[in-house]
Amino acid sequence: MSGVNEIRSTFLDYFSKNGHEIVPSSSLVPRNDPTLMFTNAGMVQFKNLFTGVEKRPYKRATTAQKVVRAGGKHNDLDNVGYTARHNTFFEMLGNFSFGDYFKENAIALAWKLITTEFGLPKDRLLVTVYHTDDEAFGLWKKIAGFSDDRIIRIPTSDNFWAMGDTGPCGPCSEIFYDQGPDVQGGPPGSPEEDGDRFLEFWNLVFMQYEQIAPGERMPLPHPSIDTGMGLERIAGILQGVHSNFDIDLFRALIRACAEATGVDADGPQQASHRVIADHLRASSFLVADGVTPSNEGRGYVLRRIMRRAMRHAQLLGAKEPLMWRLVPALVREMGRAYPELVRAESLITDTLLTEETRFRTTLARGLSILDEETRTLVPGASLPGETAFKLYDTYGFPLDLTQDALRARGIGVDTDGFNAAMERQRAEARKAWSGSGEAATETVWFALKDRAGATEFLGYETEVAEGIVSAIVSDGKEVAELPAGQRGLVIVNQTPFYGESGGQTGDTGVITAAGLRATVHDTHKKLGDLFIHDVEVHEGTLTPGMAVELAVDHVRRSAIRANHSATHLLHEALRQVLGDHIAQKGSLVEDARLRFDFSHPKPITDAELAEIEDIANRVVLQNEPVVTRILGVEDAIASGARALFGEKYGDEVRVVSMGTNEGGDNAGRTFSVELCGGTHVARTGDIGLITIVSEGAVAAGVRRVEAKTADGARHHLNDEARRLREIAQLLKTPASDASMRLTALIDERRKLERELTDARKKLAMGGGASGGGDNAVRDIGGTKLYARTVTGVEMKDLKSLADEAKQTLGSGVVAIVGVAPDGKAGVVVAVTKDLTGKVNAVDLVRVASEKLGGKGGGGRPDMAQAGGPDGSKADEALEAIAAALAS
Repeated sequence: MSGVNEIRSTFLDYFSKNGHEIVPSSSLVPRNDPTLMFTNAGMVQFKNLFTGVEKRPYKRATTAQKVVRAGGKHNDLDNVGYTARHNTFFEMLGNFSFGDYFKENAIALAWKLITTEFGLPKDRLLVTVYHTDDEAFGLWKKIAGFSDDRIIRIPTSDNFWAMGDTGPCGPCSEIFYDQGPDVQGGPPGSPEEDGDRFLEFWNLVFMQYEQIAPGERMPLPHPSIDTGMGLERIAGILQGVHSNFDIDLFRALIRACAEATGVDADGPQQASHRVIADHLRASSFLVADGVTPSNEGRGYVLRRIMRRAMRHAQLLGAKEPLMWRLVPALVREMGRAYPELVRAESLITDTLLTEETRFRTTLARGLSILDEETRTLVPGASLPGETAFKLYDTYGFPLDLTQDALRARGIGVDTDGFNAAMERQRAEARKAWSGSGEAATETVWFALKDRAGATEFLGYETEVAEGIVSAIVSDGKEVAELPAGQRGLVIVNQTPFYGESGGQTGDTGVITAAGLRATVHDTHKKLGDLFIHDVEVHEGTLTPGMAVELAVDHVRRSAIRANHSATHLLHEALRQVLGDHIAQKGSLVEDARLRFDFSHPKPITDAELAEIEDIANRVVLQNEPVVTRILGVEDAIASGARALFGEKYGDEVRVVSMGTNEGGDNAGRTFSVELCGGTHVARTGDIGLITIVSEGAVAAGVRRVEAKTADGARHHLNDEARRLREIAQLLKTPASDASMRLTALIDERRKLERELTDARKKLAMGGGASGGGDNAVRDIGGTKLYARTVTGVEMKDLKSLADEAKQTLGSGVVAIVGVAPDGKAGVVVAVTKDLTGKVNAVDLVRVASEKLGGKGGGGRPDMAQAGGPDGSKADEALEAIAAALAS
């Protein structure tokens, strides 16, 4: 038993048999310790258990924890590849007791594992204890049978662990393995302790005190155990090698690198192979845990790790991007223990390929400029800071890469000049922002981002995380506190809350801490990556520097995710049904609904809507994983990804793919591929159901569909079904026949309305004539005039009455005034064809309109219409027409 995978499983199984819960490794991005850039120890995920803030159903645990030390105070990056045991990524095996067992059991468990399970010879082991920890000293003598000289007392902080300036702390006991006299070095505590002969591979921490203040400690009521064994170190011991890079796991990765480059793994360029193997692990696991390359925070550290490896790939002579080709080897070695590697393999591969492709262009351009700028410099000289900044700002050449490239020639870089140039640029940017026309209150965000940096978004991987309050803004100004009862805008160094962008609404939720309870009503983004939480404090006082827990409203986020993923499916379904001209013109993704605007010249038919729904829901039922990749913008577009309206894209983008086409020329290909920075479901089945609730026009050539998903869709359909049942009950017919029954009733009503209208017309035309007794026709200078006032007739029917009267009259003029129930009036004048040469209907209708209190009127010489507010003057209007006809 000496393979890394076997050693890991043996460790976990051993502690599981001894009553420990096997807890999966937590993410490399700490969710419960915002002071850490990366998870750097096995106990990080258990921090709140040790402090008593959190309770879990077990008191003993064991883990194989992923760890990265490449940023902040734990930064081993520059040593990797050149020493035997420096790694940016490694695995920490550990066992933990949360107030259960203490020193004696911890030592006994450790001793049995390393001597019985791992079979290490006792005579090659020795331990250290804190110099005042007589209890641990005595237990090692009792359990291991060590002589006094094999238990070394260490008075330094190396053997006393503390969580921070305050909090749990306690002495340590480190276990060492003697690698033999042929390896240089002496035992711990000796002048030669920095050599490699005595290798520390396991640290047992006995948490027994609470640090109250400097120099003030008190015993913990429930002492605990936290241990950490470096998997790579114990593997080296068991495999009989003196370097982490010679264990089986690393040899497999290095072998893959050597085969890909054709360069001897153990030749003069051995260090480059080691750098690539180590950085491949760190990069891949960071990407799998949601970190993407960027110029800020964790993303910047990831980019440095990637680019350092990629620089060494070029030193090995690789003509094409190399790192992405090694991912399968890593997945083979570690995928079984860490399934997130398998799930994220395509994302890791795409991210590495994109980054290395872009970096090769950057590197070639930067090295060319650097060579030109340093042609006259001699060893011991320094590159001007302005030049280094120009390489960084204009050509994307990082400062540390400039320093690395010049180090071999003995040339330094004026970092003070570089920093001064950086500050000048920031000052100019602030000045430009202030004069950009934005509201004066917006300028505060620029200064805050300059000071605090971008917000780390953790929301792709988690909905709960801890953060440290960076700043609070109220009424456009930065404030020192936000007390209970007040509302303000809060910036935190890292957050799981999504800031409104790309059509997706911002998250809501809660912020809590000891004595603090606050509601997050909304989340926005400023300056691209500064997340602003709209917070109302209910209890306590929120202050900058406070450590808080941020929890997204899970139910609301889940609904938003479903609606956002459904938007992508509908977009593609619309394109497949209506045509390739479909282009997104806007979107809104909320928890209750989704809204999607797109280019299309005409209404969508019911049959088309049904087909669109069917296509999208078939993809939902496939229940396939939603895959996210990181690509360069040009590569993403070239791959067929569709850009979403309103999204601002950087050099690298998230590409979201989901579903499989089931038929047609594209059968078997990915259904939807879009550029999107939003949050999405894990599988298409999580959408549940998509139902389109409306479709209509919003502008010329732009249509809009609104839809609901999951519970929203179900509730909508249930409401529709309930209303249908109510209608069927009113119609006294089965729901299945309600449509036909309603159609018949509507047809019957229309028929009755037509009959009623005809009856009213006949009744109206049979009444008394104005100025003519029963005979509405009079002779005006040889021209017959049919003049009548009618009531109970729709104004729109006056023309048909006039047409009928014209036919009866034969030759002459028809004038009909209709008086409505509200007292208003309409007037129609019709002239038979033989008289239009000398009588104009428009002229006559205007004189009538004037009497009715109206203005003007319009129409043709043979038919004109007007109206007025005063129907009581109907007879006067008809007399005015007669007078005009007589003149």
